[in-house]
Amino acid sequence: MKLTTQALSGTGMLITLGIVYGDIGTSPLYVMNAILGQSRQPTGTSSSALLGSLSLIFWTLMLITTIKYVILAMHADNRNEGGIFALYALVREQAAWLIGPALVGGAALLADGTLTPAVTVTSAIEGLKGQNLGFLSIGENQGVVLGIVTGILLGLFMIQRFGTARIGRSFGPIMLVWFSFIGGVGGYNLLAAPGILRALSPVYALQFLVSPANRQGLFILGSIFLATTGAEALYSDMGQVGRRNIYATWPFVYTMLMLSYLGQGAWLLRHPTLTTVQLHHLNPFYSMVPGHLLVLAIILATLAAIIASQALITGSYTLVHEAIGLKLLPKLRIKFPGNEISQLYIATVNWLLCGITLSIVWYFQTSAHMEAAYGLAITLTMLMTTLLLHAFLRPQHPWGARFFLVGFGTLESLFLLASLVKFWHGGYVTLFLTLVILVVMVFWYEGNRRRDANLQQTEYVPLSAFIPQLQKLSHDAEVPSFATNLVYINRVRSNLAIKRAVIYSILDQQPKRARVYWFITVNETDNPDDCYYTVNMLGTRNVVDVQLYLGFKKPQRLNVYLRQIVNELLNDHLIDPQTPHYSSVPHRRVGNFKFIILNQQFQDLSAHDLSWLDHLLIGGRLLLQKITLSSARWYGLEFSDVIEEKVPLFIGQQPDYSLKQKKVTH
Repeated sequence: MKLTTQALSGTGMLITLGIVYGDIGTSPLYVMNAILGQSRQPTGTSSSALLGSLSLIFWTLMLITTIKYVILAMHADNRNEGGIFALYALVREQAAWLIGPALVGGAALLADGTLTPAVTVTSAIEGLKGQNLGFLSIGENQGVVLGIVTGILLGLFMIQRFGTARIGRSFGPIMLVWFSFIGGVGGYNLLAAPGILRALSPVYALQFLVSPANRQGLFILGSIFLATTGAEALYSDMGQVGRRNIYATWPFVYTMLMLSYLGQGAWLLRHPTLTTVQLHHLNPFYSMVPGHLLVLAIILATLAAIIASQALITGSYTLVHEAIGLKLLPKLRIKFPGNEISQLYIATVNWLLCGITLSIVWYFQTSAHMEAAYGLAITLTMLMTTLLLHAFLRPQHPWGARFFLVGFGTLESLFLLASLVKFWHGGYVTLFLTLVILVVMVFWYEGNRRRDANLQQTEYVPLSAFIPQLQKLSHDAEVPSFATNLVYINRVRSNLAIKRAVIYSILDQQPKRARVYWFITVNETDNPDDCYYTVNMLGTRNVVDVQLYLGFKKPQRLNVYLRQIVNELLNDHLIDPQTPHYSSVPHRRVGNFKFIILNQQFQDLSAHDLSWLDHLLIGGRLLLQKITLSSARWYGLEFSDVIEEKVPLFIGQQPDYSLKQKKVTH
């Protein structure tokens, strides 16, 4: 639910708690558990180990989440929108290579997100193990946990198609209670061991990294990093709630998170006699909760995990929508079940996420195993964001940008190196998913780019040269009328060049007589909510070049936009009246439309002067076009009169000069 204002307000702050902090807000469920999980030895609960681990958590949240994202990245907004694709749209004119970080970062963010619902919900439900809640007693049976987790996640994915605006209104109050609870319980435990506050000094973090007590060495950072995995989502959600509301709520969230971590550390410090077996069967978060509050903790943790999962799911829709608008992914069917543009639903993404998330739950079985795989890919996203932020900062602050790149690039490279140990423990799953998504993005983006670069100049003709023929055809009563408004959705370049296939379709195949010929060019802009058009009448009253400009977050409702344009041109007397003789709509002024979409098809590309790489990428792009959403459905024309004409990528074939006429003698 997008706020109607970016201004700071109590309501805005409450909604921000529900939308922005679900991922990072549930990290106390598993971060300390993951740190202990790397050793599960009593030495892991020693004073030096706990102080060092908590100090690393505090300063990781301070450096990456607070300084990099909340303070710096929030200023890299694209008309108040954040996220890696919005950032790329801001800087892509600086250098062509910046597409690389955008593709890698976006793919990794989508892939790693499949683990968030799995690990958060499983961590929450595992708190039920060993509890007797009346009729529900699951003991240590992990199978029952998996069944409950599956039911929750499946239900969550099933309700997405109906929109979640009403549910979203309750997220803020629930997350306020959640943060207050974890902070309160953490503070209660902290009172019994206030010495743990020494962990706020960076000295303990540095000492622990090189201490013999740290048996994992640098690789301990792989678990520490989990505390900040929601930082990228925080930046991406800026457009929904506004920068000021994040500034106002982050200090509270940061304080509550640290109170929870410090409380878990204090509890472990007060139980120095825990055995290896006991460490294998406890979660520090649930262990520090007083017994009479444990049921409440499980209920709140489950609700928070569901909210975190919901935020991830809707965030994935937004990310894919932006990627499609920037021509980084193939077209997918997008629905808007709510009244807000931010309330969107992409069925393909929803069910892919559902299948992958449930597969992860049953493949890894326990949250401890999921934690081992979690966070590897997101370090790639953060590194890529750092590269793009450097490009954003460089024009205004060249030396500051260099300092930023060296500082955060080094820090996040250390986290990436530490996370590589997770590869054999399940990280290969998210890296494989990252690679699959990246391959699709590369084929779509590069295939488009190389196709356009390789189109021969003869594939384009000047539209102005054919205006006399179009006007003559429009008034030729001997040719049957094909449509009142004949619309071609095909790019008209700034020099009025258009693909030869369009003119061939009108004049050569079967002359298509229309009262008005429309040539619509849909331009995706860098500003997310742009929605405007320009008109060039080409010195006529019935041949119209329309340049439609849509931001990468605007829906492609071409039939709605075009009807508005026709009415405005009629009001301005730029086109002739076209009131139909018969109509069920009183006072209707606009005639019928026929939309012609030219779909490029496979052909023998080897007949053209293309490199093997061009052949591969262009062919892959055309294959993706064939198996994904049709242009008619993408432009919102499924209920309009649409004709899809198949055309080869390159019209005409090179002659085969080996063909010779053989004389036949009689």
